[in-house]
Amino acid sequence: MARYTPPQQSKLGQIFDVIVLLALTVGALYIPLWLGLAGSAQLHDTVDAPSWESLQQNATMVEQWAKLGFADAEAAAPLITARFDYSFSFFALIAVIVTVLGYYTMMLKLSEKEYRDVIAEKFGEE
Repeated sequence: MARYTPPQQSKLGQIFDVIVLLALTVGALYIPLWLGLAGSAQLHDTVDAPSWESLQQNATMVEQWAKLGFADAEAAAPLITARFDYSFSFFALIAVIVTVLGYYTMMLKLSEKEYRDVIAEKFGEE
């Protein structure tokens, strides 16, 4: 059997691949946020008339909040009282599993010929 030679790709094809991969990466990170499926600060404890003392912030913490541009307790209260939402969805878990398995299956089917050529070159025909 002849030595395996991978197909050559043009510079335009490589640039297109990079743009597609970049778009997929940004989409994979942004779409869950856009659909409201991700995000941490969705729950807030309510504090009437927030003060640094009612938010349990000491002098050092207040100084650091001021460095971040929060001069008063009212402006910093939504960030301080934000709580993480660790709810779990079986539907989302199943959707991720199906997506990963579907992608893996698709890649194996699309790459089967190339895999066979490389294996035949390295280990011989069987």
